Amino acid sequence: MNLHEHQAKDLLRKYNLPILDGKSYIMNVEDLDKDLRNIKGPPWVIKSQIHAGGRGAGTFLNPFNDKGGVQITNTVEDAKKIAKGMMGNTLITKQTVSEGKLVNRVYIEAGCAIDREYYLSILLDRNQSKIMLMVSDAGGVDIEDVAEKTPERIQYVHFDNLENFIISKNLQDKLNFSNNEFNQFREITSNLCKAYVEMDASLIEINPLVVTKDEQLILLDAKINIDDNALFRQPQIEKLKDASEENELELEASENDMVYIKLDGKIGCMVNGAGLAMATMDIIKQFGMEPANFLDLGGTANKERAIKAFKIIQSDKNVKSVFINIFGGIIHCDMIASGIIDAITELDFKLPVVIRFQGTNSKKGRDIINNSSLGLFSIDDFSNAAQKAVELAE
Repeated sequence: MNLHEHQAKDLLRKYNLPILDGKSYIMNVEDLDKDLRNIKGPPWVIKSQIHAGGRGAGTFLNPFNDKGGVQITNTVEDAKKIAKGMMGNTLITKQTVSEGKLVNRVYIEAGCAIDREYYLSILLDRNQSKIMLMVSDAGGVDIEDVAEKTPERIQYVHFDNLENFIISKNLQDKLNFSNNEFNQFREITSNLCKAYVEMDASLIEINPLVVTKDEQLILLDAKINIDDNALFRQPQIEKLKDASEENELELEASENDMVYIKLDGKIGCMVNGAGLAMATMDIIKQFGMEPANFLDLGGTANKERAIKAFKIIQSDKNVKSVFINIFGGIIHCDMIASGIIDAITELDFKLPVVIRFQGTNSKKGRDIINNSSLGLFSIDDFSNAAQKAVELAE
């Protein structure tokens, strides 16, 4: 689950972290001029709130000036104009789909005199099963670009337990911190790690963490992702979910205990198991075509779930064929095959479909598909099945 910047900052303020005064607005900004009296400035920073990065370099579908989704102003009148221009407008960034995202929220924040910018994030290193701090003196830009072009500017720190988050002194020189700045950095890091653990976060990213002219460290931006599997422990955070930021099909899938992520290819994928889904997408790419989606049916691939999955895939106009890759375990392949037949018949599904079964009763499942008179293809070999799906899409 993703959070907006203003939501992330509201949560992080509880951990004694240095965050500038700000105010969020949803749907309208009528009280903005009154609220600015309580926000230190000028300057003020007006920020579009969408679940996508690159806002500052983004462009609006209906431009009202030549600047992006993060703008600085020195007057109340300009602040109102900018906020009104953003609200209800569509912002397009390199992390959004080509259609962009509708801005329903705007965040107004106090400005500050920036001296230097850093990148900082707390995440889980799955290879070492430890919480990891990733920090770089190249802040304010995409960390992927830094990793590709100047990886030596990224420092990594692993923590051995979930209680003591100790930063070694040798990191000070690598990051060019004064003693005062480094002491602040240590406290910020410790508090962010505590927040990460207590909120069941999968990522906390601060980009940039800035040092001001008077040597104060401030979290200028904040991104938090919460582990969906832990939301039952975080009811107050779950209430912050902004459904308007979710892809409608992804939301529908999650409500039916499936995982769906829309992609840009032509082959719809329907798989049970995340690892198998990744392998399925990889082999489609190996044969020169792109998957249209990631769709994990989960453990219960029955008729009802198959119908939901087919409806979701069919709603994507780019899909030209469907590749179903099923491993039968507790749910047998012949039972899944019968569910697929019923779903296709009930929906009058017209796209070509290739099914591969492995596991319990896979041969029975294959025979049910191939004897169905629906023009379906059941192929045992993984490569041959993927190749057939590609051929049908072409």
